[in-house]
Amino acid sequence: MTEALIETRGLTKHYLTAKKGVIDTLTRARIPVVKAVQKVDLAIGEGEVVALVGESGSGKTTLGRLMVTLEKATSGELYHKGQKVEGRAAIRELRNNVQMVFQNPIESLDPRMSIENIVTEPLLRKQLSKQERSARFEVALQRVGLDAATFAQRRPRDLSGGQRQRVAVARAVIPDPQFIVLDEPTSALDASVQSQVLNLLAILREELRLTYLLITHNIAIARYISDRVGVMYAGEIVELGPTDEVLAAPKHPYTQALFSSVPNLERKDIVPPVGEVPSLINLPAGCKFHPRCPFAMEVCKTSEPGLRKVSNEEVACWLFK
Repeated sequence: MTEALIETRGLTKHYLTAKKGVIDTLTRARIPVVKAVQKVDLAIGEGEVVALVGESGSGKTTLGRLMVTLEKATSGELYHKGQKVEGRAAIRELRNNVQMVFQNPIESLDPRMSIENIVTEPLLRKQLSKQERSARFEVALQRVGLDAATFAQRRPRDLSGGQRQRVAVARAVIPDPQFIVLDEPTSALDASVQSQVLNLLAILREELRLTYLLITHNIAIARYISDRVGVMYAGEIVELGPTDEVLAAPKHPYTQALFSSVPNLERKDIVPPVGEVPSLINLPAGCKFHPRCPFAMEVCKTSEPGLRKVSNEEVACWLFK
C-alpha cells in the first residue's frame, strides 16, 4: 500500500441513549451507551478503494462519517497525510479535501434548491466569481454524464433516481477532493442504473486520482470496485485484506457466514448467519462474535482477539493466534 492518505488509530464512537440532565449529574446516574465504533485502525492509501461490508448496524456508516469529520470521535485519532487532525486549522484542511456521497440522494439534496446551486454549494467557501462557479458546474455535470444547460435550473424532484445520484456525485467531485466516502451509493437504484453509477465512479477514480471508502451491503459491488475489503461486526473490523483474497477464501468465521448468505450461480442454498446481532449497548465480553460462532472456544468468551497478520490479511480471531 502507498503512504496513507487517511488513517484512523483506535477510533471510537459512543452515543448516549438519552441526554444527561442535572439530576443525572447530581446522582451520578449511568446512562446507557451505544458503542457504534470500537477502536478501529484503518489506513487507506492514496488512490486506493477500500470497501466496508457487514450487517446493518455494524458501524460502517458511522466510521465513514468519523473519517470526514461529520461526527466527532469519542476517542482515538484521525490522520490526514501523516498529520494528526486536531484543532480548527487541521479540521478545516481535511474538510477541504474530503466529501461524502450519501445513500439516498433524495434525502441529501435540498428540494428547494436548483441543481446548479446544489452542485456548486461546496464552492461557496472558495473565493470564486459567479462565472468561475458556472464553469466548474458545467465541467462537473459533464463528468457525470449530464448536460449543464438542461439540468441547471431543475429541482431534485424533476430528476430520476439515477440522475439524482449523478448530481450527488457531481457535488462531491466539484471541489476537487482527494478522498470520498461512498455510503451505499447504489442501494436506492435499479440494477441497470447501479451498473452505470459504478462505472462512473470507476472512471472518475482514474481520471481524478480519487481515493474511496465504499460502504456497501453488496459483495458484488465490493468485488467490482475495491482493492481491499474490510468486514465490520459490532463496531469492529474483524477481517481486512486484498479483495480477491478475502472473497475467495474468507478466514474469519463471521466473514464466512456473511458470504454464505450471498446467492451466486454455483450455490443454490443460502445460509444466513445464525443467532442474533448483539446489542451495541450490552456487547458480549471477549470476541463479539463468539455467541454466534460455531468454532467458539473458552478464550473467545473472555478475551478480545485483536487483528493479527495472517498471510496478506488481518484477522481478529483466536483460531489464528
